[in-house]
Amino acid sequence: MLDANSSSLAHAAQNAVLIALSLAFLPLDTFVLGVSIVLGLFKKSWVEKHRRDVRSPHTSVRDTKTILVTGVGMTKGLALARTFFAAGHNVIGADFEPLLLPVSCGRTSKALKAFHRLDKPGADGSAKYIQSILDIIRKESVDIWVSCSGVASAIEDGEAKELIEQTTRCKAIQFDVATTKKLHEKHSFIEYTKSIGLPTPDTHTITSKAAALKMLDEAAARKGKRAGMKYIMKYIGTDDSVRADMTLLPFDTPAATKAHISRLPISEDRPWILQQYISGPEYCTHALVIRGEVKVFVACPSAELLMHYEALPATSGLSQSMLRFTQEYAAAGGDSFTGHLSFDFLVEMGEAEAGLKDPTHNVQLYPIECNPRAHTAVALFNETPEMANAYITLLRESPADRNEQRRKHGLTNGNASQPVFPNTPTKKYYWVGHDLAELVLLPLLALFTPGSGMDVPQLSASISTFIDHFFFWKDGTFEVWDPWPAFWLYHVYWPVQFVLAILQGKKWSRLNVSTTKMFMC
Repeated sequence: MLDANSSSLAHAAQNAVLIALSLAFLPLDTFVLGVSIVLGLFKKSWVEKHRRDVRSPHTSVRDTKTILVTGVGMTKGLALARTFFAAGHNVIGADFEPLLLPVSCGRTSKALKAFHRLDKPGADGSAKYIQSILDIIRKESVDIWVSCSGVASAIEDGEAKELIEQTTRCKAIQFDVATTKKLHEKHSFIEYTKSIGLPTPDTHTITSKAAALKMLDEAAARKGKRAGMKYIMKYIGTDDSVRADMTLLPFDTPAATKAHISRLPISEDRPWILQQYISGPEYCTHALVIRGEVKVFVACPSAELLMHYEALPATSGLSQSMLRFTQEYAAAGGDSFTGHLSFDFLVEMGEAEAGLKDPTHNVQLYPIECNPRAHTAVALFNETPEMANAYITLLRESPADRNEQRRKHGLTNGNASQPVFPNTPTKKYYWVGHDLAELVLLPLLALFTPGSGMDVPQLSASISTFIDHFFFWKDGTFEVWDPWPAFWLYHVYWPVQFVLAILQGKKWSRLNVSTTKMFMC
């Protein structure tokens, strides 16, 4: 992919090639869409059969609720909407759509009873956005609002939650403003984690280049146990252009370290954190927390741009250690702590291996980031209809009920009852559009590009991985009973984004197909 130094013409050509690729696959994908629709007709309403088979043991007619899911254009929102629908609930979807164009793939899902367009927060504040959610809740008589919006509206979702629960009977799966801010920002997350007695990597908030150099000079001069400790610099806010920078600091010479730091835009207005680098695998989690109790949980291997999801065994010491950390965190929040909670952890290699082999091993975790919102890993629950019922407990349990249950059963920090895990065997998830480009087309292009380093054995291995995913993994968007969202994603949403990028002269370096995000550069 291109970067900020690439010419505008090169970026326009990149967008044009991807539009052409969408057109090239349009006949095949139209055929797949048509077959799926015909199968639905001949199966005497495949959709209703799917819903009836799932619903009968999990949701009685009297328990049917109306649930609003925002962010249905992303995989996580779509997955939750489908799960609620399959369990027998009435699902209302909502999402942003640029320039009022009907591009959100979630709007086409058969899981939705209705779709509404949201007003995006802008320079004039969040009032219109919050009012648009409130209007939907009142119009559709919504019982529960499940927020699956992205990082750009995290704080606004907290504001919406507070107003909605003050003025309507609707309950929200969303943290309040103070909690969202505290967990969303990297430095305040680390400080709060320390304050509740949970482990953290060595982390420092940096507001000047001089402070960064002073800390790194001290690190280079250390002796004994902490000698040789490396750090990475992370911008506290959201900036796609520096998000992937994992440069290890300090360098071998002070001059090299100073040259690197001098290029970073560090200031009081743009604070960064200097965080200890842990050599080992990265993991992420997704949890539903209701009134301080973890109701749904999954952990999986992670990456800087995560596009392949494979659940860790729920009984492994590694998964159970991350669950206990999450339970401690949730319990510390008390009865008002309700929302989606996701963590990123680094684990030293030996600890990770021990945690996978020994179910009783208590793994040393290094939390590096918290996302107080739904994670795409929720797709791992696609075959777990019990998850829907966990959300409904928000309406059934009062804080008094929870306090009594804790008193009777001793549900204190780390000792809560086991949550819902993905049913086994759990399918592995990928996105065919991403893998086609990443594992087939780009390696093919690199093979014929001088100096790329790509050779025939590497290309063969990459294509073999794609074939394995295609036949043995599951696409995160496509469902035979609900085929339109995948078709819309690749032949409406993304082509429109590429056309807009050309017209507006935007430059991007990467795409996340699952979250429909362009990383600008």
